[in-house]
Amino acid sequence: MYKKILIANRGEIALRIIRACHELGIKTVAVYSTADEFSLHVKFSDEAVCIGPPPSNESYLNIPRIIAAAEITHADAIHPGYGFLAENAEFSNICEENGFSFIGPTAKIINAMGDKSEARNTMKNSGVPVILGSDGVLKDVTEAEKFAEKVGYPVMLKASAGGGGRGMRLVKSQKELESAFSSAQAESKSAFNNDDLYLEKFVENPRHIEVQILADSQGNTIHLGERECTIQRRHQKLIEESPSVVIDDKLRNKLGTAAINAAKTVNYVGVGTVEFLIDKNLDYYFMEMNTRIQVEHPVTEMVTGVDLIKQQIRMHTGKSYPKFLENFQLRGHSIECRINAEDPANDFIPSPMKITSFHMPGGKGVRIDSHAYAGYQIPTNYDSMIGKLIVFSSSRKRAINRMARALEECIIEGPKTTIPFHQAIMNNELFIKGEFDTGFLDNFEFIDMEE
Repeated sequence: MYKKILIANRGEIALRIIRACHELGIKTVAVYSTADEFSLHVKFSDEAVCIGPPPSNESYLNIPRIIAAAEITHADAIHPGYGFLAENAEFSNICEENGFSFIGPTAKIINAMGDKSEARNTMKNSGVPVILGSDGVLKDVTEAEKFAEKVGYPVMLKASAGGGGRGMRLVKSQKELESAFSSAQAESKSAFNNDDLYLEKFVENPRHIEVQILADSQGNTIHLGERECTIQRRHQKLIEESPSVVIDDKLRNKLGTAAINAAKTVNYVGVGTVEFLIDKNLDYYFMEMNTRIQVEHPVTEMVTGVDLIKQQIRMHTGKSYPKFLENFQLRGHSIECRINAEDPANDFIPSPMKITSFHMPGGKGVRIDSHAYAGYQIPTNYDSMIGKLIVFSSSRKRAINRMARALEECIIEGPKTTIPFHQAIMNNELFIKGEFDTGFLDNFEFIDMEE
């Protein structure tokens, strides 16, 4: 087992990893920018090292400074969390070259699955269903036009190095393609320092379903069921739950088998997520594989009883996952709401202000993952997530009721937040019935009753 792990991340995920490490008896090192000096992940780590000013490229994306922090604190492993350098093959390789265990995939696996275009071709060749589209990275807009004509509009342009909805553009006709191509390239270059794009036929009115996998270094791979991630705004997930209301045991087994095959194709080790789009006929298509822990991992933890961060750490030390997981059964239902510092009544504009009052809900089946507190100044340099509110109950209906109650108790004053938006969703008849797709919010009118 590792003696000391440096967490190359910030906020709630850094704090989540610190908690898992401390329960395993592992010392932790936090890194932080000057904007995060007073974040809870800095307070609760055993050691903390400032790695630069607020801009990400001068701190959380600055590989030499992170490696230097690991060296001076004598860490023996580095956990990247999600985002930032979590799926950066160069960082994985540099960690290993400098004698630090990277708690994530090797550079080879990241290149195979982290590159969305290459991953798509890998899955296609291994027999996993994929959406019609380009066979690789597009050379230019002219090649994009040829593929779009071949598969038929609407199409989706996607960043090959993408994630979190960045570098994605829906194109409904040829006249939209050139401008969409340029803007997707620019956004991808800015977010990932890579402007490669590929193209897929747009699946209309799908559900976004992802399958959690665990894979050890002995070649054993299992799945832990699915997460419903369909409630999205501009390809950014807002609400996640497990299990999905439309997935029965037969389809769950098919998705799980496909996810396991995807992982075994590249000899994957650790925790990972294989994402699928499911159309109205319940046909499924591989979308991408995320070679890291996901923001929404708590809902899987709630319905399986598995600590995914602990298992991830153990598997990267060469241990296998517990054998009892091979016969796991999903129990109950879990829902997660991302609480963001955004104004939902004003097109979700960020609201990076100082939190003047902060009270989180409690009670049976309620979990909070947050690095914030009363007096915390939300930085302007990073994403707007304040934390995650997760609930668990015996059924979906009861989980929705519990979430509605918990949201009522959730008090954050200072910034505008997405709390009232989530309350409106929990009271929406279509959401309660489970009748929604990725376009659900396009027709959802939110009115802030407090305005």
